[in-house]
Amino acid sequence: MLKQTGFILQIAFTYMGTIVGAGFATGQEILQFFTRYGNWAVLMIIFATCIFIWLGCKMMLLAGEIKARSYEDMNKALFGDRYGRWISHFMLIVLLGVNSVMLAGAGTIFTENWNVSYQTGLLITLIGCYFLLRKGMNAILTVNSIVVPVMLLFTIMVVIDTFHTPGAGRWVTLATDHSPLAAWASPFLYTAFNLSMSQAVLVPLGAEIRSRRTIVLGSWVGGIGIGFMLLAGHIALSLHMPGIQQYEIPMSGIARHLGSGIQLIYIFLIFAEIFTTLIADIYGLTLQLQERLKWPRNLLILFILSICYLTSQLGFGPLLTTLYPLFGFVSLGWLVLMIRKKLSHTE
Repeated sequence: MLKQTGFILQIAFTYMGTIVGAGFATGQEILQFFTRYGNWAVLMIIFATCIFIWLGCKMMLLAGEIKARSYEDMNKALFGDRYGRWISHFMLIVLLGVNSVMLAGAGTIFTENWNVSYQTGLLITLIGCYFLLRKGMNAILTVNSIVVPVMLLFTIMVVIDTFHTPGAGRWVTLATDHSPLAAWASPFLYTAFNLSMSQAVLVPLGAEIRSRRTIVLGSWVGGIGIGFMLLAGHIALSLHMPGIQQYEIPMSGIARHLGSGIQLIYIFLIFAEIFTTLIADIYGLTLQLQERLKWPRNLLILFILSICYLTSQLGFGPLLTTLYPLFGFVSLGWLVLMIRKKLSHTE
């Protein structure tokens, strides 16, 4: 019983750690997808939470049923062999671009907060990624089992502080100029993008876990955890609207009110969220490329990390400006097909 509970929590924490990336931890994703829609946001968060529980679970169960070795196998099951292969190629480019930007962000954290040079910060992050990725899925599960509980603790502290601040109930009355149609499109866009990106780690995870019950319970705990952190972030950000929108990292302004010690923990969490997303995405990329290139896994890891390092020197802004809207469109198609896909419901 204790062993199964451990597996359930590992799945839940890995699910949460994969979705709760750097954009979530900074507060930008919560602000852009939910808080700016005012008092509609709570219903939208509840709706998004239901989608995360349902489709996260369905994705992992389907991965086990089709014995998926990588997210390309999942895309082929959804889009067919030909289009699934092209979608996977496109995802590979997007994941490389996103990882390059995240790596650049990790280097910036070292420079701006810890007095370490940008290049040294990049190398420390890359070395950490390499040695953890050599251990495979177990390393991803272990890292998320450490980082996510700390993130939950920080979130609870932010909520407690918010409820002790005058005007704490603004999240109930917050007005918006945006149309209801735009508001209700937002949870679909948010879940589609995050779930399709999370394939890189959730597909191989679902294929490895043999127990259907463990996956279902892990998805429930993970999905509810994601919903709780979305709601907590929204409540805290609502208190500081509309001024908080001017910050690149909105949650850092909130963290300052909690004292220097909490702010230090927050900076560590931003780095940790970047790091956990990096190792998860690179693990998924490694599995996909290994099917095609048949290279040794450690060599592929070095190859992918080297590409990320080189592109992080150049800056990836213009490419991402093109890729993100395209990937958003593909993600919505992926979401529709995932909803329509039927499971066999066999153990």
